[in-house]
Amino acid sequence: MYIAIIDYGMGNLRSVQKGLETVGWQAEIVGDPEGVDRADGVILPGVGAFADAMRNLREAGMVDAIYRAIDEGKPFLGICLGQQLLFEHSEEFGLTTGLGVFPGTVRRLPPGLIVPHMGWNEIEIRQPVPLLDGVTEGARFYFVHSYFVAPSTPEVIVAETEYGIRFASVVGRENVFGIQFHPEKSSKLGLNILNNFGKWVAKC
Repeated sequence: MYIAIIDYGMGNLRSVQKGLETVGWQAEIVGDPEGVDRADGVILPGVGAFADAMRNLREAGMVDAIYRAIDEGKPFLGICLGQQLLFEHSEEFGLTTGLGVFPGTVRRLPPGLIVPHMGWNEIEIRQPVPLLDGVTEGARFYFVHSYFVAPSTPEVIVAETEYGIRFASVVGRENVFGIQFHPEKSSKLGLNILNNFGKWVAKC
């Protein structure tokens, strides 16, 4: 069993891999669709611009591999930009089409706030899910982002965070989840989430 961390030239790949290995799960950084196809679970990380990320995913042949993994029911986790890519569109540098796994748009944090939103902040859990086992209400995680996801269906909102506005910091349904914060930078609780993901993959 192994978890594929998608390498498309953007993201803290080694940090995510090291976090998973710390809690006992094998993870491989993969840069080709075949590596995703062979995996038992998939993580889409990411830091940077939405449009660049979508272009890189297409050029690497990863878009269809992502859809296959999701359609096959493999546990799938998007982190930070990886969460945002799961939505239909982003308003960053004009309107860019995303993967469209979740309905909704990625929007910029409003004027008047310090951007990027960087540092520790709380999450408020809206739906109990196995990914958040061991995470209590008000737990704090490490964020670095200038854009946030705005789902058009509230049913996919798993947790929210307050930063000038209330935004969805965890989303999910069925076998696909996304988190806006960085678990690999969030100390013990972040490792707990990565461990929960590994346990989920092992059960599938």
